[in-house]
Amino acid sequence: KRAKACTTLIREIALATRSGVADPAVNARLRAAVDKALHANMTKDTIERAIKRGSGADGADNMSELRYEGYGPGGVALIIDCVTDNPVRTVADVRHGLSKHGGNLGTTGSVAFQFTRTGEFVFETNGDAAREEEILEAVLDAGADDVSSADGTSVVLCSPESFESVAAALKVAGLVPGEAETVMRPGTRIAIDGDARETLLDLIDWLEALDDVQDVYHNASLG
Repeated sequence: KRAKACTTLIREIALATRSGVADPAVNARLRAAVDKALHANMTKDTIERAIKRGSGADGADNMSELRYEGYGPGGVALIIDCVTDNPVRTVADVRHGLSKHGGNLGTTGSVAFQFTRTGEFVFETNGDAAREEEILEAVLDAGADDVSSADGTSVVLCSPESFESVAAALKVAGLVPGEAETVMRPGTRIAIDGDARETLLDLIDWLEALDDVQDVYHNASLG
């Protein structure tokens, strides 16, 4: 899992570099990818190699970003973001995984309307009311749309456009989130339990284990 996570981060850095410029100071997507990699304890040498790859070396130009949409067990909506040098292989793997777990591949736009691209910062606060208040105050005027706390976790949500300003406000306040990224967040979640829940979890694990899969988003309530 650690090796897969490292590969995913390297690809994101390379693609972020290719989508803009090789300077995190002026490429917001690259800056977010580098911050995420550093948070995951990736070495600076590895990050620099990924940026160099995104600049045109090591076959990065052969990679493309693809998004697949579909349904899993229990009618759960799925968005599967991939990076691949072989789209034929990737779509076959994704289709096989969905079919194997009682789901099916949908057409473009079939489920995306149920999700919104959202900046998300997650903190483990363990019910510390003072820390929760500190997080709220830090992002109140920085562009955050919502701050919620439940089950020992505080989550800050914002638009993708406000991600940088919220991240900067948290940094100034000395608050370091456990996770900070832009995700596809469902408008509502559906309840799923029993065998369908277990099958969905198996499907997500199966998809995330594929080398070409970067992220898997769903609208199931698994709490």
